[in-house]
Amino acid sequence: MDRADQFIPHLIVSDGLAAIAFYKQLFGAEEGHRMMAADGKRVMHGEIVLDGHKFFLSDQFETNEGGTLKSPQALGGTCVRITIEVEDADDLVERAVAAGARVLMPVQDLFWGARYGKILDPFGHEWGINQQLKEQTDEETHAAADEFLAKKN
Repeated sequence: MDRADQFIPHLIVSDGLAAIAFYKQLFGAEEGHRMMAADGKRVMHGEIVLDGHKFFLSDQFETNEGGTLKSPQALGGTCVRITIEVEDADDLVERAVAAGARVLMPVQDLFWGARYGKILDPFGHEWGINQQLKEQTDEETHAAADEFLAKKN
């Protein structure tokens, strides 16, 4: 059994078809399997494949339809952040905003040797956008974190 993706995020969204299109366009991803609900309007199971790794998404379904999860809009927010490694954080965030995302934290150089920012996509999911610029030792990262946090106080 192939276990290339042992952990597969599954996002619940308010408009599955629009979410598939958004993630494909933004991340340059491919669409995997798609199964529509009996109403033909909602995504029961969708797969997005990015660099050979996948995440699932589906529309929200009520409990009488077998649903057990809610979209961020139904919950009034999300309790998770998905971080994605990218080649150009600034470009991805710029394209995300143009496609309807909102910046939660501007892209900036941070103490772990990366350019990093956060966005909220149009479906209520938070994404960390990480562009690793250099590899650091644990000691270098801790020293840089201490310096960074000292400037915040």
